[in-house]
Amino acid sequence: KTYAYSYTHGDSSPGFTKCLGSIWTGKDRYLWIDLGAGPVDYGPALSGDGVLPKGEFHPFAALHGRPKSQKALLSDLASLVWSAYQVLLVPSLRIPVPFENKLIVEFIHIHGDAGGSSLGLDWKSIESNFMNEANEHGLLLRDQDLSFKKYEVKLSECSICSFAIARATTSYTSRYLFDNYTLIVSEYLDSKRLHQTILESVDEFRRVAQLPEEEFGRVLPVYVFDLDVNTILLLDRYHQTVAFKDMVIAVRTKSTQTVSDYSCNGHHVFTQARELERPLVGSILQSMWGVSPTHLVWSPRHNSSLVDYTWSIGQTPFGPFSEISSLSFVQKDAARRNVLLTTLNYTITSGIDVLDSIAAHGGDRKLLKHTRHTEFVQRWNLFRYKLDRSISAMSHFDYEMALYYLRSSDHDLYAIHNLVYQASQELEASLVCFKDPPFPWTSFLLSAGILFAFFFAYAKRDKLFQNKRKQF
Repeated sequence: KTYAYSYTHGDSSPGFTKCLGSIWTGKDRYLWIDLGAGPVDYGPALSGDGVLPKGEFHPFAALHGRPKSQKALLSDLASLVWSAYQVLLVPSLRIPVPFENKLIVEFIHIHGDAGGSSLGLDWKSIESNFMNEANEHGLLLRDQDLSFKKYEVKLSECSICSFAIARATTSYTSRYLFDNYTLIVSEYLDSKRLHQTILESVDEFRRVAQLPEEEFGRVLPVYVFDLDVNTILLLDRYHQTVAFKDMVIAVRTKSTQTVSDYSCNGHHVFTQARELERPLVGSILQSMWGVSPTHLVWSPRHNSSLVDYTWSIGQTPFGPFSEISSLSFVQKDAARRNVLLTTLNYTITSGIDVLDSIAAHGGDRKLLKHTRHTEFVQRWNLFRYKLDRSISAMSHFDYEMALYYLRSSDHDLYAIHNLVYQASQELEASLVCFKDPPFPWTSFLLSAGILFAFFFAYAKRDKLFQNKRKQF
């Protein structure tokens, strides 16, 4: 008997598709996979990458196809473990995330005069997904503080908001076959154009929303456009929210649902257009902590991101197949690891700059005197030791210890910079003049003699090379 797992209460209906799966990622660091469940299939309905096929060529379906040898089965399991390692244990870093003590998320709800319904947009639910993990030390590093603020803006009182929506609105045509082929024009919002408009008028947006100026910390504005229109209006045709490195943009209308371009176990997946909690949680993770979605993985071989929806089901706020907005260990570990990796990258880059500066001054032995050279070697060895310890701590998921060693290495790096700077200031420029070498008379006379002989031979060529002919 075939079976699969449901992740939420209730059953599927003609207007609501529940995706069944065979995996689960827990809040703590564990993952289970039921190879006997299924087979299940989910992914793009018509075309696209990342589909989890129902056939026997995917590791999840290896036990449901034709009997395989033990070697082939082990190969499928190894492929599955490698995919889980890339996506779940060491996910790609989406954007650099510098360390900040104060993190602020500003919800800016732009709605019509009716005020907008709170159904599907529960701010407290979104906030609790992050604050519960932050209070349990599962999302933030030491000395970090996370806070949420909410602001209401009426669309009728915000002319720049109406202008931004009007400027970003564009349309596309779709071809449908009813009695005959019919072209239908639909509208959507261009997220890049909307983002550019907000950036160009950010001061006006902050004035209308009465946003205070934050002197310290990192501020992530989340613009939610709650429009009083009855048609579907998505971002870039497919998305309810889009994450940028400096903001999150979300949109919803009065329309409740639409059919997406994805299918799950033979049924089309419906997008609940009024429910923004889970998409907003995923977008905030991307923008604030650089967490990559579970269906994207960076491939150095292809030099681009690859799409694979294998792990985009169950407890994940990403992808169209999950219904759960809570965070698993994948997102919590990635949030802290990304901050440390960004700090580590900045530290290594600064160390390389020091070495380049030393090389430009002739090397460490020429630039640094004996006492300074000894101190430089000691500091450099200690700096490398702390970086190694930091990397080792990250590999053991001890992020607090990794942060400690990274912060400590900054002191050694500063001391090295100071040593090189002081030594470079004591360098004195000198000009050494050389005596001109004597005139090469021998070479000159020899060259002149050869040249004279050549011209003499050329002038007397008729006499020197004349053929003696017999005269008759």
